[in-house]
Amino acid sequence: MALYVKAAEILDKAEKKQGALKTLVYDSKFENIKPLFALVLETQKFSSVLEEIIVSSKLLKQTKMRMNLAKVLVFDLLIGQGLKCGGAWKTMMVKHRARLQSVLARMKVKQKVSKNEDLLPASVKQVLAENLPRYVRVNTVKTTVEDAVDYLKRDGFSYLGQASRLEDLTLKEKYFVMDMHLPELLVFPPNTDFHDHFLYKAGHIILQDKASCLPAYLLNPPTGAHIIDACAAPGNKTSHLAAIMKNKGKLFAFDLDAKRLSTMATLLLRSGVTCHQLANQDFLKVDPDSPQFKDVEYVLLDPSCSGSGMVCLRDDASSADQEKVKARLAALACFQLRCLNHGLKFPRLKRLVYSTCSIHSQENEGVVAACLQENPGFRLVNLLSQWPERGLEPLTQCLRANPAKTRTHGFFVALLEKHNGTGRKKQEPAVQISAQEATPPIPSTRRKRPAASDEESDASETEDKQTPAADQLFPGTNRRMSPVPKVRLSGGLEICRVLNGMWQVSGAHGAVNNPKAVEAMQAYVDAVHVQARLKFAREHLDDPEEDWENVIWSDETKIELLGKNSCLEEKEC
Repeated sequence: MALYVKAAEILDKAEKKQGALKTLVYDSKFENIKPLFALVLETQKFSSVLEEIIVSSKLLKQTKMRMNLAKVLVFDLLIGQGLKCGGAWKTMMVKHRARLQSVLARMKVKQKVSKNEDLLPASVKQVLAENLPRYVRVNTVKTTVEDAVDYLKRDGFSYLGQASRLEDLTLKEKYFVMDMHLPELLVFPPNTDFHDHFLYKAGHIILQDKASCLPAYLLNPPTGAHIIDACAAPGNKTSHLAAIMKNKGKLFAFDLDAKRLSTMATLLLRSGVTCHQLANQDFLKVDPDSPQFKDVEYVLLDPSCSGSGMVCLRDDASSADQEKVKARLAALACFQLRCLNHGLKFPRLKRLVYSTCSIHSQENEGVVAACLQENPGFRLVNLLSQWPERGLEPLTQCLRANPAKTRTHGFFVALLEKHNGTGRKKQEPAVQISAQEATPPIPSTRRKRPAASDEESDASETEDKQTPAADQLFPGTNRRMSPVPKVRLSGGLEICRVLNGMWQVSGAHGAVNNPKAVEAMQAYVDAVHVQARLKFAREHLDDPEEDWENVIWSDETKIELLGKNSCLEEKEC
């Protein structure tokens, strides 16, 4: 029964966007990984079918089981190879088998299909069709690409040389190629398993999606550089940075989750990385002016995001969940913008790479555009001119990735560099930047405002220029992009405006993201002068230790600001 309990636990975490399925399975330290991974993967694939069977048969009411535990048991009972448990659990499931089979049969008749796979929703079938290649990054801290290729050839694989087009990444079993963009990346057929391979166990190869390799590759720090990996766990990008800088210099890696940081330490040890310094710390609380970071010139920022680009984490939110999704994205975008603004504060910073495994423009182009408004000393660098998928207009200097056009998970990357006009020396080019000049930052419509108090003096100031229309960033809309001021209040709270026109309040306990509260706040702040806004916010939100459930925000309409806990979750790529 331990197999089913652990599988249900992993599905619970996946639903909360706490990581990719494979990572969650291997982090579980379960004794028998392969059957666990197969059960979790297949149960998630049939999740909507299993849920309909369970609800129609009223299984939960009669057994008092949790949904995901019921799903893994019903999957093996009806679709898999039979239950692998005994005792009371098996007796209980066998008791309900006839009724469960009857519900499944009626579903097939209703949809006029004969196979279980034909019951899968279209979105799942699309994911199955997007069977991505297995990407393997050679860890040059320990070996070379040539030596890794030679070893794999002796191990029975056939090497076809470097790919020259996307179609070359469609491979038959036991064949592999070198990637056309990243020379340290080898590409194998889908589902090629290396977890028991000597090169993987010895840390000579890293199993990492191609899109996830882009941030470190494009940041391209020189040997001996001082670098910050702001939200580092599980550590694949950190080990990639170390390899690029030849394991010399200083690599500061931060993450809030102590358990994930421990796993990361194990990965870096296996990879032979020695130039790192791990810290179980919130990046937003790191002091950029600390002497420890006086030589930091490069930052890699891959913050918590929705994970919507991960093929194994895709889900189709119902209309009833759209408000929750909208509020969650607003909170994430606010958090990401804070991280990005904070990352640009290091005094000797030359470049910062920002990435997410999200497909939502609100977390990608929206956050970058807002940051450029607030930080006119930085601009975008045009990346990989031959890359097939660009950022949404007008931020086409950025890169996007998706299964159809790049044969990877969904991803977004932007590279920001210090503007030459700030008195700094001219920066060296990033990897394979096109001849086209980097685009200057996008100015704001907002005028500079004299500070009336200490709190107000911290408000973001931007230049008096026009922003581009929002429909350039978000096709199908006719709204202009809103300015994105951020005002720090006493007690560590911040109030900032997100690009969809909504306002967000965040503090020690995370973001307040109740959609009605945000909507009411937006209506209020759009109707009054900024001084009145700040006065109102200070009166109600200046103490982060206050019981937030009792905070009442009111104008003509009164509404409770619920949600003490943050909705932000860690994710992995």
